[in-house]
Amino acid sequence: MFDGMTNDEKSKLEEVLKSSIETEEDLMRAYLISAERVQDDDELKERLENFAQGNAKRTKQLIDELNELKEE
Repeated sequence: MFDGMTNDEKSKLEEVLKSSIETEEDLMRAYLISAERVQDDDELKERLENFAQGNAKRTKQLIDELNELKEE
C-alpha cells in the first residue's frame, strides 16, 4: 500500500498518524469524562459515550495504519 512512497513521505505520514492518534485519544477521554459528569440527561450521556466509542474505533484504525506503514 505504501510501496511508492519515499522514506521522507513515510516519515511525514507516520507523524500525521501519531498526531491523529493522540487527538482521537484526547477526544475519547474528554467525551468519557463528560459522560460521567452528566447526571440528569441520559440521552446526552449516551451520545457522549457513542462519540467516545467512535473515537476508539478510529484510534484502532489509525494504529493499524501506522503498524502497516512501519512493516513496509
